[in-house]
Amino acid sequence: MKIRRRTFTLAAAAGPLALALPAARAQPADDDAALRAAIAGAHRSDANRARDAARHPYETLHFFGLAPDQAVVEAAPGGGWFTEVLAPYLRERGRLVAAHEAVDDPSDYRRRSRAQFDAKLAAAPALYDRVRVGVLPRIGADAVAALAALLPPGGADRVLTFRNVHNWLEAGHLDATLQAFHALLKPGGVLGVEEHRAPPGSTPAWMARHGYVAEDWMAERARAAGFVLQARSEVNANPRDGKDHPHGVWSLPPTLRGGAVDRERFLAIGESDRFTHRYVKPG
Repeated sequence: MKIRRRTFTLAAAAGPLALALPAARAQPADDDAALRAAIAGAHRSDANRARDAARHPYETLHFFGLAPDQAVVEAAPGGGWFTEVLAPYLRERGRLVAAHEAVDDPSDYRRRSRAQFDAKLAAAPALYDRVRVGVLPRIGADAVAALAALLPPGGADRVLTFRNVHNWLEAGHLDATLQAFHALLKPGGVLGVEEHRAPPGSTPAWMARHGYVAEDWMAERARAAGFVLQARSEVNANPRDGKDHPHGVWSLPPTLRGGAVDRERFLAIGESDRFTHRYVKPG
């Protein structure tokens, strides 16, 4: 992969060990074309494709070193925005596991999220019939066992998660979940994290309340779980996001929790400022 200085930076904080870790591999032309085709596919709704300019699916997945023959776990896929891209791309040669909410979760919101995701997959079997759906537990002690039921420990090439770390922080199981991801990945496997970026020095309490996570704090938690931060990308950065919003990150699109209040201002800011990290399990 050609490294563009403005987009990717090697993580100096990773220390000497980073020198022994491989960079994200270059993508063959056919694989690259297949990824672009999955993103451009007619199966994606106009509303979802309209967000590509804010979410940068090609650049983000390319940065994570995604390849069509990999075993990939998408952790907490929500409504399946990225699943729409991952499933067709991995369908023939790879494997996609979606670690979602439990169908009997005590939260009505989370039960509805899982039901809507299942309905989305069932409505298009030609795209999603090979996606394996399981549970990412909210109680960290169960996470390793539950994920092992989806893929054996050391069986995943990639674990990818998009804008979920603040939820795991708020729920109190971030560390255990990161440890479960570490166990799930094979040596040299990648944990790809995209997350709303908090101002440096933000406290965990502020982060949980506002939905943003401090970049160096995330790197510290990943390091404690055994990961090495290999590289950072600014592809999902948004300097217009000042992060001082009445409803935290949910003030911004697509949520716009404030309704009509300051709606045009939040639309002008756009989606959140986010960091994008590539972590590696040494081995």
